[in-house]
Amino acid sequence: MGTLYIDKKDVVIKLDGGALAFYANGKREGMVPIAPLKRVIIVGNVTIETSVLQKFLDEGIDVMFLSGRRTKYFGRLVGKLHNNALLRVKQYEKSLLSNLNIFPIMFSCEIVERKINSQINFLNDAIKERPDLRSSLKDSINTLEKILDNVRQLKREFPYQVNRLHDDLILILMGYEGSAASGYFSAYTKLFPDSLNFKNRNRRPPLDPVNSMLSLCYTLLHYNVVRELEMIGLDPFIGFYHRFEYGRESLACDLVEVYRTEVDRFVWQVFRERSFIERDFSYDDIKPGCYMKKGARERFYFLHEEWAKGIRPKLTEEVRILASKITGGMSDGENPLSE
Repeated sequence: MGTLYIDKKDVVIKLDGGALAFYANGKREGMVPIAPLKRVIIVGNVTIETSVLQKFLDEGIDVMFLSGRRTKYFGRLVGKLHNNALLRVKQYEKSLLSNLNIFPIMFSCEIVERKINSQINFLNDAIKERPDLRSSLKDSINTLEKILDNVRQLKREFPYQVNRLHDDLILILMGYEGSAASGYFSAYTKLFPDSLNFKNRNRRPPLDPVNSMLSLCYTLLHYNVVRELEMIGLDPFIGFYHRFEYGRESLACDLVEVYRTEVDRFVWQVFRERSFIERDFSYDDIKPGCYMKKGARERFYFLHEEWAKGIRPKLTEEVRILASKITGGMSDGENPLSE
């Protein structure tokens, strides 16, 4: 068990030797050993004793805090930064846009290329399950393939466009990505029954069950990536495709783009298998928004964790490869990836 989800109102968490002890109304309700934990996700109003937080920090256990009903991200408890500051210096150098540094553009082209390619592959797989939608899905696939050709052409021609501003090229690339997202979601929405009222991608707040689950999954994915980046010593705030924006983990946003379609596939599968239906969600009477009910969240945590077990090793390897590219010509003694 690498991940512990805690989603119970007014529970008190105490330290009991090498385990977490859970209390409600003054009575112990259960225990969980700390040793196998790598991450803890806490939802809602929970009381945690200081000794537990200190233990999490000592053991390098990442803790994420979400609100209760809306599962809005509030923050994380993390230990000190990785000791290898030289890797972060190299990262900052690689992030600077100049005619002498082609890394940000080539990295960005690769990110968008991989994202669109994964969207195409997913829609091709979806045709096998929904042959009745073959025509409309194929139309979207054709659109995505044309955009993908444009991205690849930009990638090929970029080394010869020394007089073009890199910021301009990033904006062109973002335009391609945005057009691809529009074409992709026009097809993706068709895969779900009308009862879910999934018409387009919306968030803050999500307005239907599919968007509600997508938003939660994207949030969990994002902070899994942040954790991997911090563990290897990279700065999640300094990106290459997503440029600097105050308070945004831009590098994490970069890598999340590659794996968004994996989330889309997971969400489609759980609704297709009717693991979740419309009555598993509720709508806010005061503010607009659609949110997963408590009982549904309990089922979601189990299904999501089973899916995430397959994704996390990919994220770990993705971050290791990126760190290796960033370090470039560092000697073995300086390289944070060397044993």
